[in-house]
Amino acid sequence: MQAGIGVQEEGLELDFSRYPRVYIVSDLHLGHANIIRYCERPFSNVGEMNATLIRNWNAVIGNKDTVYFLGDLAFGRNATDFWLSQLNGNITFIKGNHDRSKSIPFLDHAVVQRDGMQFYLVHHPYRAPKDWSDWTVHGHVHNNNPVLYPFINREKRTVNASIEMTGYRPISLDDIVKEIRAEGTTELADE
Repeated sequence: MQAGIGVQEEGLELDFSRYPRVYIVSDLHLGHANIIRYCERPFSNVGEMNATLIRNWNAVIGNKDTVYFLGDLAFGRNATDFWLSQLNGNITFIKGNHDRSKSIPFLDHAVVQRDGMQFYLVHHPYRAPKDWSDWTVHGHVHNNNPVLYPFINREKRTVNASIEMTGYRPISLDDIVKEIRAEGTTELADE
C-alpha cells in the first residue's frame, strides 16, 4: 500500500469527476499512547489503536480515492512519513500542530465545493477566516468539547472531522453533505 500525496493550490476547487470518492479525516495521532487516555479512545494500548486506525482507513479508502487529512497524523519525530507509507489514497495534507515532515507538502487550508456547498478545510477551527460564511470542516478539538464542537454544529456551520467523532474511520464528503442536509432546515435542503 502506498499513499499518494495530492498537491493542490490553496483555494483551488478539486475536479471531483476524476476521483471515485473524496474523504475527510483528522487527528489519528498514530504512535501517541497518551491520546488514548486524553480522548478516552476505546483501545487498550497504542499498538491496538495504530492497527485499528490503519485497518479502518484502508478498509474505507482505496488507492484512487482522495483524502483531505486535516492534521495530526502521527506523534513523534519522522513518524508522519513512516505511517503515510501504510495508508491508501491520494492524500492532501492540511498541517496540524503535531505534523513534521521534510517530504510532505503541507497546506494551511483548502477550499472545496460539493453539491452546491463550499467547505473551508483547516486543522484548527478558529483559523477559519472571520468572514467565512459557508461550512468549516476541522479537527484539532477531538471529542473533548462535544457541546461546542459536535460532529455537526449547524449554528456555527462547522463539521468536526476528528477521528473520535467519525467512528474511528474517514468520512466521505458526500456523507457530510447528506448529514448536513438530512437534519438541516428547509433552507439548507432547498440549496
